[in-house]
Amino acid sequence: MADPARTAPAVAADGTRGWTTAPVAALVADDAGVIRSLNDAARRLFPAAAAGRPVAGTVADWLVSAHETGSAGVVRGEIGERCFAAHPIPHGDAVTWWLLDETDTRSARDALAREQERTTFLSDASAALLGSLNLDRCMEVAARLAAQHLADAALVLAPTTSSTFPAVSCVRGGEPARARLEIDPDELPGLGEALQGFPPVPSRWLDPDAAPSWVLPEGFGPVGSIVVTPLPGHGVPAGALVLLRRGDRGSFTDSEELFARLFAARAGAAMSAARVFALQASITDTLMRELLPPTLEQLGGVEFAGRYRPARDGERIGGDFYDVHSAITADGDESLAVLGDVCGKGLDAAVLTGKIRTTLRALLPMAGDHHRLLDLLNRTLGDNADARYVTLVLASARREGANVRLRVTCAGHPPPLIVRTDGRVEEAESQGSLIGVLPEIESVSADVTLQPGETCLLYTDGIIEAKGGPLGDAMFGEDRLEQALAECANMPADAVVERVQMLASQWIGRGTHDDMAVLAITAPRGQHLAAVGGHGRGRYTA
Repeated sequence: MADPARTAPAVAADGTRGWTTAPVAALVADDAGVIRSLNDAARRLFPAAAAGRPVAGTVADWLVSAHETGSAGVVRGEIGERCFAAHPIPHGDAVTWWLLDETDTRSARDALAREQERTTFLSDASAALLGSLNLDRCMEVAARLAAQHLADAALVLAPTTSSTFPAVSCVRGGEPARARLEIDPDELPGLGEALQGFPPVPSRWLDPDAAPSWVLPEGFGPVGSIVVTPLPGHGVPAGALVLLRRGDRGSFTDSEELFARLFAARAGAAMSAARVFALQASITDTLMRELLPPTLEQLGGVEFAGRYRPARDGERIGGDFYDVHSAITADGDESLAVLGDVCGKGLDAAVLTGKIRTTLRALLPMAGDHHRLLDLLNRTLGDNADARYVTLVLASARREGANVRLRVTCAGHPPPLIVRTDGRVEEAESQGSLIGVLPEIESVSADVTLQPGETCLLYTDGIIEAKGGPLGDAMFGEDRLEQALAECANMPADAVVERVQMLASQWIGRGTHDDMAVLAITAPRGQHLAAVGGHGRGRYTA
């Protein structure tokens, strides 16, 4: 048998020129597991290897195993602290193993995989955080995600104007717990600054043993590392995030702290958006209460009822409105009912509606003179730069025995309809000009008497102009409204408006429509009761 050492130069000579000094380690081993040749890079990699020596015991075990099993594919393993890929090139009764160093490639690949995972997490976290505009919910989501993916436990604090801080804590694998902490944030270095939006303090500067007890979840155990980072909001700080890692785990690395700040930026943006939304919702709700139609009931022995449906189903206010005021006039106690329709729809119309309602409330002392009240309102709107107008119906109602006396004045508005006890429907003989268009207005009032069970219906044109029906293009119209009213004879005011609004809505179906408002004034079927103590006019039963 030939000496492998003698045949090694021949094998090397058969290879590519410069094989011996190639920068990539390579060795040739025969089927018997003996090294025939190796280059300088392989000698540096395997100091014990030499031509004529066996591969077993001189090269890495994983490479020995691959050679002995005759692996025809690439095998990978570690040599010291480096990672290599061994590529077999068979030739005759031997195999040349080329060992490519993949340490940097694998590190880059692992880093890329980590970054992809982090990017996916941040994307999912943003979706989860922005899935709710509720601040408490955002804090819970932030604490749970941080505990699950960034640390062993997390504490989220929101800023406050008092010494009590809203907080949510969570341990990995647990559920978030809300609390209000009466604390001094400066007890934990960097927390007070983080709540004010200052940059975070590196975790290596924080002593875990000095952490106050209120930071640690119950039964958490020794703390090995702490990260405190601000939650930046939209122009103002949204809070602070505290991350805790147990003592049996390594400290936070610079890369992990940077990743925590990226997460904190998203959590802070979501919390800030939730806080702004809550503030706007509170302001909107406060202002909305002043613009919503009032709840009507019996006043001065007269039944009042109203219904309102805005043009857009998602809205609560619009350009139609109604009010009932208790006004004192020269003729005695009298209630003033108002129904109006402002040009336009939506929020802009609702703002003007609020102004008109406020102005009418201020003009109540003049409620006994409808023309004067409308004239003053016309002058007020005439100075309005947006050139909007409004149509109105005023109805002063007073109980006289069992009957109700009405004084009705229209200003560019459809005249009210009166339904008698026998089902007859009449139109009030009142008319007038629009409010807010001409410098002078004209108006004609009508006196109406309602007997018990009779109703006067005030309505906006959204009712009669509502399009729908079988083909979807026919208006509800005055005839259908009068027919519906005829069926409401002797019904209470609330039942009348409910019936009219229901029929109009059914006629429309899913089609578009304008604002719709109705107001019913009914002489109730009841008895007059004496006033308690013998003073005043007393009250009436329905």
